[in-house]
Amino acid sequence: MNPFEKIPASINMDSVNQSFRGLTSSFQPFARRTGRLIQERLGNADEITELPQEYLELEKRVDALKAVHNKLLAVTSQYSHEGYDYPPNLRESFVDLSRSVTERVQTLAQAQSAAEAQAALTRSPTKHAPKTFAHAISRAALASAHQLPITDPLGVALEKYAVAEERVGEAQLAQDSLITSRFNTALQNTLGTSLKFADRARRKVTNARLNLDAAKTDARNARPEKQDAARVEVEQAEDEFVAATEEAVSVMKNVLDTPEPLRNLTDLIAAQLAFHKAAFEMLSELAPEIDQLQVEQEAKYREATS
Repeated sequence: MNPFEKIPASINMDSVNQSFRGLTSSFQPFARRTGRLIQERLGNADEITELPQEYLELEKRVDALKAVHNKLLAVTSQYSHEGYDYPPNLRESFVDLSRSVTERVQTLAQAQSAAEAQAALTRSPTKHAPKTFAHAISRAALASAHQLPITDPLGVALEKYAVAEERVGEAQLAQDSLITSRFNTALQNTLGTSLKFADRARRKVTNARLNLDAAKTDARNARPEKQDAARVEVEQAEDEFVAATEEAVSVMKNVLDTPEPLRNLTDLIAAQLAFHKAAFEMLSELAPEIDQLQVEQEAKYREATS
């Protein structure tokens, strides 16, 4: 049996050879650039084409802008983790985490007996208990209030404080959600689009420059009969280098001139402002009530000791 009988007759060796030549021709520029780059790094390269000063300055500014995005995200990415300000060594019981403070206060207020109150405290949670610092303070304040008699002024004050701190915690969660969805997402999109396009354009410039310098070296070393062809290759490489540089300059200017980063920062500040304003209003509303409880208890204390 002839082993070549199973080879399909439709295979055209000319097309195979043509594909091989195409693969070789596409690999040669890469190998040429790589060889040139190695020579430069070893210090064996001859003249290196200088990049325009404007281009170099734009590169520095783009690198700085990219560093700004990464630096900010390294910190603001924490807003996507609910427990970023939750005390790491705090141990809260199931009862502490069993229900929202507001819900527990309302349920306990409706309890008609000690058994109903205990059942309300140990009932399975109806929703996730957030782990933020404000929520932790809220739960600690409520648990402390329940250690005291119902009529104790400190217990009453702690219960009011617990409700207010839970609202502060909810405002914080709203802030975190806004920062994550607007500021963080926007910065990540910029890193993945416009700044990435700028990096790609700069790589094209580097490749074009390496091709140009490799063509110049080949032209200097070309035999007399190949001088004309080598000169044409240098001219083509120069045109490609100029075109790539102009495109990269345009792309980098667009990245640097856009007001998008300032819009993103405005969103960050707006989210933080909304949170701090809400916290200020809630605590400002609570403070006079606590002050009044303190004044009343102090008056009773003075009466009792006079």
